[in-house]
Amino acid sequence: MANKEAHQQWLAEQTAKSKEKQVSFINGISSKLGRARSVGAPAHPFRGAPEFWREFEWPVDERAEKFMENFRAVGGHSLRLGSMVEAKQFVVDKAAELSAKYIIRQNQPELAEMDLESALPEAKVSVWNSDPEEQWKARAAEADFGVVVVDYAAAYTGSMTVLSSKDKGRSVSLLPTVLIAIIPIERLRTRLGEVLVEFDQAGREQLPAGIHFISGPSRSADIENDLTIGVHGPGVVYAIIVG
Repeated sequence: MANKEAHQQWLAEQTAKSKEKQVSFINGISSKLGRARSVGAPAHPFRGAPEFWREFEWPVDERAEKFMENFRAVGGHSLRLGSMVEAKQFVVDKAAELSAKYIIRQNQPELAEMDLESALPEAKVSVWNSDPEEQWKARAAEADFGVVVVDYAAAYTGSMTVLSSKDKGRSVSLLPTVLIAIIPIERLRTRLGEVLVEFDQAGREQLPAGIHFISGPSRSADIENDLTIGVHGPGVVYAIIVG
């Protein structure tokens, strides 16, 4: 017990000495700057984004143009189509162009209505989590294409947001070689803050298992800034705005 008390006293002494050094160091800087050291917490008259930014919003057509511009700037592919029928044809044509043999899609009503299974008779199309006996992460890793309908998108940052659930596995957008992400125009916002505020308002208990932001293909760089595409996710990403 005596050793423990002695050790605690030694720690307290070292902590006090460390704080004295910190104060001396900051005082030295303040002296060289010719002003007194601030000892109180700084005032924060504003919290969060300024009001002008909260009100900033592009018209819907400009939103679509800015999103595509920003998404392409980071190496992604983006286009705008008029309907889900056109989006379906794009997927079919791209699968033929790239000789895709295995496609995995999220278990979403919009994708079920597209009926890619019938439109791609020469490819195998699997629906995430539709068979409890299947190893779905392994199937996603084998897939040539992953197809998802995103939950939100932000034009200013060129970002898409996908939420995880039992019907929407993260692996579908993360593991296939190519990702095709469909963005219904009504889900395209101007600012990322418009998306984030909805999660905040929902509350912790209502948050999904995962919230994932996608801003183009996977890009990785080492300490020498040697850029590699596709290491931690799809190397090719198509963002299709519909509407």
